[in-house]
Amino acid sequence: MRSAAKALGIFGGVIGMIIGIFSFGYVSLTETHSEVGEIFGVVTNPAFIKAASFLGPILAITGAGMAKYRALWGGGLLLVSAVMMYAAFGFNFATMFPIGMAGVGGILAIAAGKPDEEKAHF
Repeated sequence: MRSAAKALGIFGGVIGMIIGIFSFGYVSLTETHSEVGEIFGVVTNPAFIKAASFLGPILAITGAGMAKYRALWGGGLLLVSAVMMYAAFGFNFATMFPIGMAGVGGILAIAAGKPDEEKAHF
């Protein structure tokens, strides 16, 4: 389960990075050129969108890296990443895969939280 959590977290983070690049770019474009926002729509909370565009994918990739040896911490980061991407971008055609992959990866990592070796997770 830890290997599956790692793979899902990496894939979800990479797809999330693509969405984050476009979201960050659109927010920056509407901030500098207000006519674009008038035509295509204005973002209600640009600071949160920018922060989630940067932090969401990074948390997913970091959680995936931690899932193998620190499953509980990695799973927590993956779930936080999924919630952050959902809150920032919503659930739609473009975001269903990174949110789903990070969420399922987080659940798998937490489910595999029982240590294989006799050492604590915390």
